[in-house]
Amino acid sequence: MAGLIEPLQRLANQFARLPSIGPKSAQRLAFHVLSMSAEQVNALADAIVAAKQQVHFCSICGMFTDQQTCDICRDPRRDSGVICVVKDPKDVLAMERAREFHGQYHVLHGVIAPMSGVGPDDIRIRELLQRLEGGTVREVILATNPDVEGDVTAMYLAQLIKPLGIKVSRIAHGVPIGGELEYTDDITLSKALEGRREL
Repeated sequence: MAGLIEPLQRLANQFARLPSIGPKSAQRLAFHVLSMSAEQVNALADAIVAAKQQVHFCSICGMFTDQQTCDICRDPRRDSGVICVVKDPKDVLAMERAREFHGQYHVLHGVIAPMSGVGPDDIRIRELLQRLEGGTVREVILATNPDVEGDVTAMYLAQLIKPLGIKVSRIAHGVPIGGELEYTDDITLSKALEGRREL
């Protein structure tokens, strides 16, 4: 059975290296690129190269930006006294979609994961502690994922931050809106009970 010709296979292989792209999706993308005009392909290639060359981490929070600091850190309307700590830049985008948080962020670029060889020195904890030295931060919200690594990271950070006299909180976890209790797993229900609040 004949396979893809070498240039097409090479393109599909590159697409397959992207997250959530399996071999079949990679082939579909490769075929789609072939169906694009030369101008469209060049525009795609230019956008990839430009993003890689121009985008870097914000010098304050670690979010992606093409400036020295990101739009959120530069925004005078944001409350600099409240910092929400997240794992990845995409978590900042998720929090911003909710339109409920008006403080600033700190992106760790990972979580503590001893089984994967990631310790506290491998993520941006030192930079967070440096931000807290000024004495202007009132609260740190730990918004790491509700999994083992996220919980370990949140507990570790809480132990470092509480002695500084700064309020430390953790985002609530529990039953999703529209979810049904009978289909909710035990751990999620347990977290929902722990995070309950008075009405």
